[in-house]
Amino acid sequence: MPHRPASPWIAYACLALSMSLVGSYVALSKPLVAALPVFLLAWLRFGIGGLAMAHWLKKPAHEAPMSSQTRRLLFLESFLGNFLFSICMLFGVSLTSAVAAGVIMAAIPATVALLSWLFLRERISGRVWAAVACAVLGIALVSLSKNELSMHMDSAQEADLSSKNAWLGNLLLVGAVLCEAAYAVIGKKLTGVLGPKRITALINLWGFALVTPLGLWMAWGFDFAGVAPASWLLLVFYALAASVWTVWLWMTGLKTIPANQAGVFTVMLPVSAAAVGVLVLGEHLNGTQVGAFAIALTGVVLATLPERGNSKLKPEQAAPLP
Repeated sequence: MPHRPASPWIAYACLALSMSLVGSYVALSKPLVAALPVFLLAWLRFGIGGLAMAHWLKKPAHEAPMSSQTRRLLFLESFLGNFLFSICMLFGVSLTSAVAAGVIMAAIPATVALLSWLFLRERISGRVWAAVACAVLGIALVSLSKNELSMHMDSAQEADLSSKNAWLGNLLLVGAVLCEAAYAVIGKKLTGVLGPKRITALINLWGFALVTPLGLWMAWGFDFAGVAPASWLLLVFYALAASVWTVWLWMTGLKTIPANQAGVFTVMLPVSAAAVGVLVLGEHLNGTQVGAFAIALTGVVLATLPERGNSKLKPEQAAPLP
């Protein structure tokens, strides 16, 4: 029997928890970037995630065989959402400022809404557009008000050297926004034909295959013995959170909620990252940041309030993606 849609409130909780986990492991995994090369870290992440959910790869008895379109979408989901997004994000941030990166990434909710309208033919109500606007404004204000501005002033010499390439960094970040938005839209399409667990496992498998050449190259000659035991434990948490828990929660929420509404929940990423910074890392929030988070969370409230009409389309009614 096909899976019956879950309560929208359960789906909202899954989406919020997914993005909150992303914000948490981004804030807590900074030492991993210092301990391991980026592509080696990504390779180990996909490898650990693959071992943890190898049993999710098997096709359930009630699930139809995958079509060629579904296989293409799975590849695109992993290529755009995992591989290309990471490359655009990492190299984009290295060529521009963190503040500029935060402002550009604030466009994700609006981009998700636009792509869901174009490719999934989802009707977007005025209230959802208001929620998207709150999300974009809140995330942008958080980025503009960060105390990291002082850190960038201290490294002004480096900024001068990279300013000539800032346009390229910003362009790469726009690419990252498009990749993340495509991840949400394609994910919505996939949840109409595959279960969240199998989508999560298959996306991870593609991610492992794509990053393996670069991972092996970075692993060659790397001093694994020099990595502290605490970093290995953190790596296991990061791998499970990034490859298993967050993806499964996101796909579970997408199975019930339109992609344009789901995109609003990306505001939980900076909110949870800030919460970890305050509660764990001893950071402080200023008044502007508190107000920005309030605006962003207002967007979540607007997106989750019940509507009189049903604006969702069934997955089979959505326009086919290439």
